[in-house]
Amino acid sequence: MSDTAKQTPSVPQAEKPWNGRFTEPTDAFVEAFTASVTFDQRMYQQDIDGSLAHAKMLAHVGVLSTAERDSIIKGLEQIRAKIAAGEFNWSIKLEDVHMNIEAALTDLIGITGKKLHTGRSRNDQVATDIRLYLRTEIDHILAEILRLQTALIVLAEREADTIMPGFTHLQTAQPVTFGHHMLAWFENLERDRSRFIDCRKRVNIMPLGAAALAGTTYPIDREFSARELGFEGICENSLDAVSDRDFAIELTADAALLMTHLSRFSEELVLWASAQFNFVELSDSFCTGSSIMPQKKNPDVPELVRGKTGRVNGHLISLLTLMKGQPLAYNKDNQEDKEPLFDTIDTLKGSLKVYADMMQHVSVNKEAMREAAIRGFSTATDLADYLVRAGVPFRDAHEVVGKAVRLGVESKRDLAELSLQELQQFSTQIQEDVFEVLTLEGSVSARNHLGGTAPEQVRAAVKRARERISS
Repeated sequence: MSDTAKQTPSVPQAEKPWNGRFTEPTDAFVEAFTASVTFDQRMYQQDIDGSLAHAKMLAHVGVLSTAERDSIIKGLEQIRAKIAAGEFNWSIKLEDVHMNIEAALTDLIGITGKKLHTGRSRNDQVATDIRLYLRTEIDHILAEILRLQTALIVLAEREADTIMPGFTHLQTAQPVTFGHHMLAWFENLERDRSRFIDCRKRVNIMPLGAAALAGTTYPIDREFSARELGFEGICENSLDAVSDRDFAIELTADAALLMTHLSRFSEELVLWASAQFNFVELSDSFCTGSSIMPQKKNPDVPELVRGKTGRVNGHLISLLTLMKGQPLAYNKDNQEDKEPLFDTIDTLKGSLKVYADMMQHVSVNKEAMREAAIRGFSTATDLADYLVRAGVPFRDAHEVVGKAVRLGVESKRDLAELSLQELQQFSTQIQEDVFEVLTLEGSVSARNHLGGTAPEQVRAAVKRARERISS
């Protein structure tokens, strides 16, 4: 016997619903090690909902009497209220949320409570609970995505004319509008939203009725149960129904990708809020100070979201690894799916909420953005395009502009600050109208096509974005 078992009394076997087969009590450490009630109790609402539907179905097919059904329903609702009020005593001895509620029901209404589990197993019960739980959580996630998208739309519309440098390799590339940049993040989130909507369809399939792995000999009506629980479909194969966790992995993969998008967004906000960029200022409500440097205003929210992305990515790998070696059907390994799944949901919802709140209070430093766009020769491509329209082959135009940029670097002036004579020394095709394309406003306005950065297009995209999230 282990030292731990010697120190802690074992649990009397009579307290276990499955004790008939066993002659020795469960080792106390094993009991604590294998219990899941400390974390799966968060699914109590779904467990009770599933049991209510199951009891109604059993009465519908004649396995339970009407009086037994009503007694079970009343008892379960009393237990629900007790849990919600924080007055329910969860017991590790009863292993999980299912057996805790069933034992409480039996204590409350007597032998009728023992009839509730007829025609089902904890295997299909937990699979049903998880799907019901995830369905609700996906709806919460989708609502938070929409809140963040709405904040970005408002910001994009407000800053449709604000010019900033666009970057590649974190080097100034071409001028864009800040509104256009915000709508780029909107598109990332729109793909995320689409993925969660699609994931919800596969989550919303009912495994209840598969029992342990082979179905049940009782005359159950799975269609009745599905209607009661709002499932859109029914798992076709009992073996697959109790062992499938694809939907959980898919949700976590969608979450990991969404968090990756937020992490990239965070990287930009951290840079932009620095003194070196000074493009944006985050509200004090979403920043903290330094314990030693009084001047500091740290962008803790985006930094923390960036860090939390790693834990969600890790949960995805955990779930993939958990499932890769399992044969059909249910295995105890699957108990390990809940903690990474629950933490993924909590982390994602928290990150989305704080981001949606934060982006409603972002201040934009238009002057700093404009100055940065001017400093980086961001209209160089516009000059090349100007030369191409004048008949110069693109590769030759590229060389001409490169020489003009070199002069600008040496003289510490932007292309628009060079004189016409200085520009013409590189190409006689350059005329007075060149300065129309060398301005930042001329550059962004020229990209006036679907998907372009022109203010007119940003406003049109804002209108379409509102329509997309409202449909």
